[in-house]
Amino acid sequence: MTDPTRLFLIRHALVEPTARATFYGSMDVALCDLALRQEAALYRWLAFRLPRPAHWVVTNLARTRATAAAIFAAGYPEQALEIEPDLAEQHLGEWQGIAHEELAARLRHAPHPFWPHAAEETPPGGESFADLQARVGAALERLAAAHAGGDVVVVAHGGSIRASLAHALGLTGHQALAFSIRNLGLTRLERVGADWRIAAVNEEPWIPPDWE
Repeated sequence: MTDPTRLFLIRHALVEPTARATFYGSMDVALCDLALRQEAALYRWLAFRLPRPAHWVVTNLARTRATAAAIFAAGYPEQALEIEPDLAEQHLGEWQGIAHEELAARLRHAPHPFWPHAAEETPPGGESFADLQARVGAALERLAAAHAGGDVVVVAHGGSIRASLAHALGLTGHQALAFSIRNLGLTRLERVGADWRIAAVNEEPWIPPDWE
């Protein structure tokens, strides 16, 4: 059997509070400075846990580059970053920037049990989860082909990581939205031949006491 191609998917760090009060989608918002300081041990764990060497990929949104920079600052050797826009967060069209309480009046479908809107919702001027899954799936296949047998670290978004799991497992959007993807959570996918398998979702970090 050939060596698997391993993808290490990290959701970006927590964004600043003003953005969290809205549906920011694919808007370019900043990370929370306080969270960056409070999560120092988690960045160190990621710097220790992630494979070396690896090819690093971020999206076109600054919060993924800032998260990668924080991991490098915590001890992972600084790497060149490939920018892959197709791994960006779901574009919410006219919903982007609205307050959470404004969404209910705009929905055409009942909301998902664990998400503010259903997977089949297509925001005006935006994309559905199926659209997101299609572009993310294509990007994953390109990365797996380009780095066959190697390791790829991807700093992405909650939506694109759910879409990655949906692609790997052949899930519906409704099923994929049941995944809870933590900020700075590590999800691991492996491509073995023509098939995908899930090695971990939100891998539990082990943080030595002296790192707190």
